[in-house]
Amino acid sequence: MSVIEIGRILQASTTEFIVGCRIDQLTAPGFGDLVRAPIEKDFAVYGLIYDIRIEEDGLVRQMATINPIEAAIIADNQVNRIVPIEMRVIVVGYKYKGQIKHQLPSRPALSLDSINLCSNEELIEFTTVGEFDYFRHLLRNNVLQGKDAPVGELISTHLKKAQDAHDEIGWYEKASKVIISMLRDDYISLMIILEALSNAFPNEENEHE
Repeated sequence: MSVIEIGRILQASTTEFIVGCRIDQLTAPGFGDLVRAPIEKDFAVYGLIYDIRIEEDGLVRQMATINPIEAAIIADNQVNRIVPIEMRVIVVGYKYKGQIKHQLPSRPALSLDSINLCSNEELIEFTTVGEFDYFRHLLRNNVLQGKDAPVGELISTHLKKAQDAHDEIGWYEKASKVIISMLRDDYISLMIILEALSNAFPNEENEHE
C-alpha cells in the first residue's frame, strides 16, 4: 500500500492539529478527508481535515494589483514559490499496537511529524470500529460549532467519502441513525446536519422522527 504524505505538523494538541504543506501536495487531500499522523511505530493519530487555507503574503498582495498578470508569473508563484498552505485537522481517534480507538490520544503529535492521507482501506478500517463513537468528537467540538468550520458540511462530506469507500448498502443509513440519536436533544444542530446530508445524499431518505 502506497503512502501519500501531504504535509508536516506545525502545531498540535490532543484535540486538533495544524499541517503545513507545499502547493504540489495540495492535490491529494481535501475537506473531510481522513488523515493519519504516524507518531511511533505502534502509535498513530487520526483526524479529519476541516479547513484548508492558503495564506497571503506580501508578494501576492503586490502582484494582485497588477493587471493583467502574465500566466508565467502566476504559474511560477503557484508552483515554484513556497506558498504558505495550512490544513486544520480535528482529532477523531488513534491506533495503538494494531487496535483503533475512537478516543482522544494520550499525547499529541510533535512538530514536523509527517501527515499521511488515509487510503480507502484505512478509511473503511477506521469507520467500522465500534459504533461510530468518533462522531462525538465532531458534534461536540467547540471549534466546529463556530464559524470556522461548518460541522454539517464536514460530516456530510466525510460520510460521502466513507460511503463511496465502503460501497455497501446500509452503511450510510446506520451512520445517519447514530447522528440522529446523538443529537436528539439538539433540534437546531440536527436540522442543520440533516440538510447537509440531504444535499450530499439526494437519493437517500433522511428520517428523523
